[in-house]
Amino acid sequence: INHIVHNGGLYKRPFNEAFEETPMLVAVLTYVGYGVLTLFGYLRDFMRQWKIEKCQNATEREEQKDFVPLYQDFENFYNRNLYMRIRDSWNRPICSVPGAKVDMMERVSHDYNWTFTYTGRVIKDIINMGSYNYLGFAQKAGACQEAAAKVLSQYGAGVCSTRQEMGNLDKHEELEKLVARFLGVESAMTYGMGFATNSMNIPALVGKGCLILSDELNHASLVLGARLSGATIRIFKHNNMQSLEKLLKDAIVHGQPRTRRPWKKILILVEGIYSMEGSIVRLPEVIALKKKYKSYLYLDEAHSIGALGPSGRGVVDYFGLSPEDVDVMMGTFTKSFGAAGGYIGGKKELIDYLRTYSHSAAYATSMSPPVVEQIIASMKCIMGEDGTTVGEARVQQLAENTRYFRRRLKEMGFIIYGNEDSPVVPLMLYMPAKIGAFGREMLKRNIGVVVVGFPATPIIESRARFCLSAAHTKEMLDTALKEINEVGDLLQLKYSRHRLVPLLDRPFDETTYEETED
Repeated sequence: INHIVHNGGLYKRPFNEAFEETPMLVAVLTYVGYGVLTLFGYLRDFMRQWKIEKCQNATEREEQKDFVPLYQDFENFYNRNLYMRIRDSWNRPICSVPGAKVDMMERVSHDYNWTFTYTGRVIKDIINMGSYNYLGFAQKAGACQEAAAKVLSQYGAGVCSTRQEMGNLDKHEELEKLVARFLGVESAMTYGMGFATNSMNIPALVGKGCLILSDELNHASLVLGARLSGATIRIFKHNNMQSLEKLLKDAIVHGQPRTRRPWKKILILVEGIYSMEGSIVRLPEVIALKKKYKSYLYLDEAHSIGALGPSGRGVVDYFGLSPEDVDVMMGTFTKSFGAAGGYIGGKKELIDYLRTYSHSAAYATSMSPPVVEQIIASMKCIMGEDGTTVGEARVQQLAENTRYFRRRLKEMGFIIYGNEDSPVVPLMLYMPAKIGAFGREMLKRNIGVVVVGFPATPIIESRARFCLSAAHTKEMLDTALKEINEVGDLLQLKYSRHRLVPLLDRPFDETTYEETED
């Protein structure tokens, strides 16, 4: 039963999102699995302490034994005794373009994943289901790559200065004008690193005496930026508008702690697509709440820009909303554009302020010219300004691939999280032993997948995460689905009993978000 929302005309299209309840037996067995691993972990730590087993992890020197311990927290225990068992599922080195298919260097471990040795063999033509190559622009041939190569020969690879000194190229100016036009905003500014776009700009926007309302599943870059700002942070339940509205009401009624003065600013932090859940932000309702309570909205479109909407302009385009309703539009070029860096778009006053006060603008080296040209060429392709319909076709192909892949996995009986239009597709594994087993079995079948566990997810909600691409053909997807089906039977991963529960605790009240008069 999918959760379908119309909510009094706020939504111009059905909003279908599903989070199936974890079967009780699976949850119990998952806890038991972690319990057994923890017991064996303590046993192995005891054996290492008494030199019965060789100790390979970092430890304090003997002369520092009376100091405060550096390596005895739970996460280090987890890394030693749980993560190390399945470490071969991560950091796999590829040696080709991360397109629809990749080549991977084979490696083996003779000490239970503490170290790896390369065999010299290359595993060819692995179907890549893990890269954020949503529109297929990660390629080594084509118009974008030719344009980037031409700029490389003209400008070189590096700029060796910041934008405020000698590193402001005409290409940077061209890119920012194009990004502003693409987003439909007055002005935009670009940065060399997507993570730093969040972590270094949020502190420039809010500070002490301000309040940040952050979704509980926001990305680490948003969390870090919020913490660095010095503002008060309050967390609302994931995509839960009742939880957000309660925090907004409390903030306005009670004001700041102790003094009860009004908050200087209230900033709502949300993402377009949540990269671990595959869910899409309920943007129409967030905007309605923002207007009702006179707060500001910061929207991170790292995964949604290029990947959502009829014209690939992200979650604002997907819902048919006005970009003017979002105060700060942030996104990255690392996914749909096959490049690197990030941007912030909004009103001219906002961007002019950030040019002066943003740490990323003042201290970071300018973006590499060939990277800038890759973004310009791919963005013009999406907009149709290259004189072709290739970009439009890629956006449509991604949407078709997403719906097809999600539907087939659900038909097979897997528990799949997220929105039916999200190209991020989490397949739930739950049990710790199945994290490594799924990754290894898929690699044996020439399918490259990303498996995710704690601390990136809650400890009992381990999953495999597929990222779909417009570069995937139907034959590739069918091959991947066939192998996933086979591995699902082998590892008994088909937990779905089609008992889906809504994401929210109660139905929406259509009168809740009526805009108040000034």
